[in-house]
Amino acid sequence: MTDACAGDKEIKTHAAHPSRNLFCEAKEIREHIMQIIEPLLIGNYRIVQDTELYRFTSDSVLLSRFVKAKAGERVADFCAGSGIVGLHFYAENVGVEHVTLFELQKELAELSRRTVELNGLEDVFTVENMAVQDIPPCYIEAFSLILCNPPYEKGGFENADPKKAICRKELALPLQELVASAARCLKFGGRFVLVHRADRLAELFVALHAAGLEPKKLQLVAGKEGAKPYLALVMAKKGGKSGLDVLPTLSNTAAAGRMGADETGKSAAEAAKEQR
Repeated sequence: MTDACAGDKEIKTHAAHPSRNLFCEAKEIREHIMQIIEPLLIGNYRIVQDTELYRFTSDSVLLSRFVKAKAGERVADFCAGSGIVGLHFYAENVGVEHVTLFELQKELAELSRRTVELNGLEDVFTVENMAVQDIPPCYIEAFSLILCNPPYEKGGFENADPKKAICRKELALPLQELVASAARCLKFGGRFVLVHRADRLAELFVALHAAGLEPKKLQLVAGKEGAKPYLALVMAKKGGKSGLDVLPTLSNTAAAGRMGADETGKSAAEAAKEQR
């Protein structure tokens, strides 16, 4: 990896492709940002969030626990938000060498940077403020593991706040472009791990195969025992052989609650009930 991609203490902001200027326009962090600091409930780590921006749900926690790190793992967190997935994964796994957080929205990337500084992890974490489609060549085949909790809803700006809509909907990051970017940044044999809608699994698997990523592990998630699954946790391997390990369906009841509360105060499980 070149010096241009080496970790440092400053957040890096990259110019976006013209087609994404609507979403990548640089904006100053608000003077009176509504920040809160929450414990991670593992180790002594804490995370900085903003009550007016998109806050993490239990989806992120489930994702970070779906796989374990290998020794010397160099990890990327796509669509990092405030950094919850990368931080939670690092907190639960020994042997992680470095974590790079990629986040499109400047305000969320700034929260990630503040979380890194709050926990004294500047030497282990790098924050990149950019679209994953615009990741520079120095990150090509740089990671052995990529984690991602992407915007997986289809639709437009029904939400009055475009910043929250971008976090939920494929406005700036279509599924095919996400998967292709992950394939470019993974080493051969590297793992791409993401959470997505269960009812879009067929579409996801087609995109993974097209990018040379073979689905190897799958676990569906239901809001409660016996309910219809609404989420899917998927691990795909670059250059992997065919063969899918399907795990028993996971009930999200235990993971939901305060740790899974989003900016409306609803857990992922509660949100799923509203969809049924």
